[in-house]
Amino acid sequence: MKSAGLKGTVSIELVHEALRAAALRNMDISGVLEIARLDRDLLNAPRARISAAAYSRMWVALADLMDDEFFGLDSHGLRRGSYALMTRAAVSSENLEHALRRILRFLHATLDDFRGELVRSADEARVILHDGGVLRRLFGYGTWFILVHGLACWLVHRRLPLRQMRFRCPPPADDSHYRTRFCEDVKFNAQTTHITFASELLDLKIAESPQTVDNFLRAAPANLLVKYRNDSSTSAQVRHRLRSQMPDAWPELEKLAQELCVSGTTLQRRLQQEGLSYQRVKDDLRRDIAIDLLSSASLTVAEVAARTGFQEPSAFHRAFKKWTGVSPGSYRSSAHARE
Repeated sequence: MKSAGLKGTVSIELVHEALRAAALRNMDISGVLEIARLDRDLLNAPRARISAAAYSRMWVALADLMDDEFFGLDSHGLRRGSYALMTRAAVSSENLEHALRRILRFLHATLDDFRGELVRSADEARVILHDGGVLRRLFGYGTWFILVHGLACWLVHRRLPLRQMRFRCPPPADDSHYRTRFCEDVKFNAQTTHITFASELLDLKIAESPQTVDNFLRAAPANLLVKYRNDSSTSAQVRHRLRSQMPDAWPELEKLAQELCVSGTTLQRRLQQEGLSYQRVKDDLRRDIAIDLLSSASLTVAEVAARTGFQEPSAFHRAFKKWTGVSPGSYRSSAHARE
């Protein structure tokens, strides 16, 4: 699995959700944490986040430990190697609709508690995830859609934009992961769990081949988690623009708005509609950059502070603890322990 270049962070809540079934079965997760290069102190910090690369490493190690690529979220499970078989079955399809129907049949034959259904109308396609009438964990629904949507995107060599996403379960404390990965229009406590997208996308020809499957699988799950994220939101565009500059050179709101060809008022309003402010986007991006740099053993805390726009390491230390609830040392010590 290739993790280099992964951007963004994942909340510690999703880490706990992934580890939950293994913990309930009294499995020793110390090896998983070591492979992922995660300090145990992070598990006890509710605001902590980990790099996307670390989450990807944890995903693979946990699937190996449990022999389950669905992390114990289904009563039957998805044994190691199942996703590869499903990918090979789907890649020989005629078009995306044919491939999706194969994917859903495969998962229905493998899992007991989840069943996907593809419904096509004149202008909209809907993938409904049936749960047998039993309310499942949000993490289970979300993971199922990451596996399906990510594979579908790869098959046609482009991100499939989603119009909406609905979950039967209650909302989490922070739903940003689902909006970042899937689409802005995410709602909870719905009648069904489903995603919708333009039906014309189902006619797309398969762009990959049996010869490209191995490269795709070697990059999984990193490519499923990050490559096909929702990058159309205003906050994603702002983050992308800021990432091209050093933090101490980030522009003021009005200047950035000019670069994005909108007014400052419009940019501010669009961010507010996503529950964000420009300052929050900058703070979150600084945090993510810092976590990414701290997870590497090659930089000191002082060097990371400088690269994230702080003149004094002490100011960086205070800000980082405010953002995550833990000190930079919790990430630093983890990286050094595994050099």
